[in-house]
Amino acid sequence: MNVIFLQECSKYFCQTQSEIPRSMEERSYIQKYNVPGPRYTSYPTVPYWTAQKLTGQEWLSTINRNFKLNNSAEISLYIHLPFCESLCTFCGCHKRITKNHQVEIPYLTALLKEWQLYRQSLLFDPTIRELHLGGGTPTFFSPQNLDKFLEQLLQGQPLPDLNAFSFEAHPGNTNKEHLEVLQKHGFSRVSFGIQDYNPQVQQAIHRIQSPEEVNKIDRAAKNLGYKTSHDLVFGLPKQTLAHIRFTVNTTLELRPERISLYSYAHVPWIKGNGQRGFNDEDIPRGEAKRELYETAKTMLEKAGYVEIGMDHFALPDDALTTAFKNKTLHRNFMGYTTRSTSLLIGLGMSAISDSWFGFAQNHKDLSLYLQAVEQHHFPLEKGHVLTEEDLTIRQHILDLMCHFKTSFPTDWRNKSMYIDIFFRLQPLFEDGMVSLFDHHLLVSQRGLPFVRNICMAFDLRMHTGEKPENLFSQTI
Repeated sequence: MNVIFLQECSKYFCQTQSEIPRSMEERSYIQKYNVPGPRYTSYPTVPYWTAQKLTGQEWLSTINRNFKLNNSAEISLYIHLPFCESLCTFCGCHKRITKNHQVEIPYLTALLKEWQLYRQSLLFDPTIRELHLGGGTPTFFSPQNLDKFLEQLLQGQPLPDLNAFSFEAHPGNTNKEHLEVLQKHGFSRVSFGIQDYNPQVQQAIHRIQSPEEVNKIDRAAKNLGYKTSHDLVFGLPKQTLAHIRFTVNTTLELRPERISLYSYAHVPWIKGNGQRGFNDEDIPRGEAKRELYETAKTMLEKAGYVEIGMDHFALPDDALTTAFKNKTLHRNFMGYTTRSTSLLIGLGMSAISDSWFGFAQNHKDLSLYLQAVEQHHFPLEKGHVLTEEDLTIRQHILDLMCHFKTSFPTDWRNKSMYIDIFFRLQPLFEDGMVSLFDHHLLVSQRGLPFVRNICMAFDLRMHTGEKPENLFSQTI
C-alpha cells in the first residue's frame, strides 16, 4: 500500500508548470470543474454548522478561548444595516425592503444594546481596529442618525489607523453629508456598488444608476480624502462582452484604488422570487461567463491593477496589494482585509461573528432579532464550535484563498486525512491546477480560476456529511 501510494505521489512532486501535461482545452476545464461549491468565507461553511441552537454561553466560551490564547483586545466589528428602499434582483444578501425610514432609530438602538451585551460579557475591553458597515444599504440611514449612532458606539475608542473603517454605499442615495459624517468618525474607505453600467443589464437586475451619478459621488469622496472601491459583477442577466468592456472602461476612468469583480451567484432556491426578475436563458453560463471574467481581468491588469486572492484587484501601491505580496492578507466574512484581528464581532440582523474557534449567526428574522436584544439575550440563531480537525482544515483553506498555497505536515503521508485529500486533488494535479513541492501545495496560474474547487478537496465536512442539493452557486 505505501509503495503504491508513494509511486502515485511521486508523479506530482517537484513538477514545474511546463512539465505538466496540457492535453485539455480550457473549455474542457470549465465543463469539468463548473460544479456547485462554497465561496469559503468560513470553514466549515454555514450549511455544515452543527449548532442549530448555539447558546450565548457556548459562544462566549469560544471568545474567551481566543482571548486567553492571543491576549489581544483588538477586534474587527461588522455592522449589518439591512434596509433597502428597493429590491435589486441580483442580490443574495439578507435585507429588508422598505421606504419607511421610521425603522432607523429602533434598529440603531438595538445595535447599541447588542454592543453593550458584548461589552458587559467579555473578559476584556475591546478595541475596534477594523469597522465595516454592510448591507442592505448603509446609506439608507440618514446622516444625522448615523452620526448619533456612531458617536455612542465609538465613545472612548481611539480613532483607527488609515483605511481601518469602511462602508458600503449605493451611489444613488449617498450624498456628501453621508461622507462627511462618516469621515468625522474615522471612516476613510467607501465601497460603491456598481455591478454594471449598461441600461439593459441594470433594468434586468433593478439597479438603475448612471455613470454621471457614480462619477459625482466618487469625486466627492475622493475630494474629502476617501479611498474608493468599486464592486462589479460578471455573469449578470443579459450581460455581454460588450457590456463588461463598457463597464470596466467606465470604471477605469475613475481609477478606484480597489475593484471587486464578483461572480453572480444565481441561487433562487434560497432567495425565492427575489432573483426572478429575468429568465434563466438570460444568464451567461460556463464558458461564456468565464470569458466575461477573463476579459475584465485582462483589461484591469493592462491598466495596472494587481489581482488579489479571488475576485479582487488593487493598484500596486494599495495596502491590499502590499498585504498580498507580504503574505499577510486575511479573509473573513467582511472579505479580504489587510488586518488579521483574532475576533470578528457581527452586530445586527443576520450578522455573523467569528472567534476563530467558533462562528455565530444572528437571527435572520428582524422581529426575532429585535425581540432577543430587547430581552438582553444574544440574538443567536445558529453557530458552530470548531473541532481540532476543523481548525486544521480551516487554516489550509484560508492559506489557499489568500496566498494560493498551503503546507502539509512533513509526515502527511502517514495521516489518513491527508491521503484522502491528496487523492481528491489528483484530477487537479493531472490538469496542472496544483503542484506539490516537498510538502508544499502550490496553485498554478492555470489553477487560479479554480481555487474554490481546490479548496473543496480539503472540505472534510462536505465529503463526510450529507450532501443536500441546492446549497451553493456554481464555481464558474
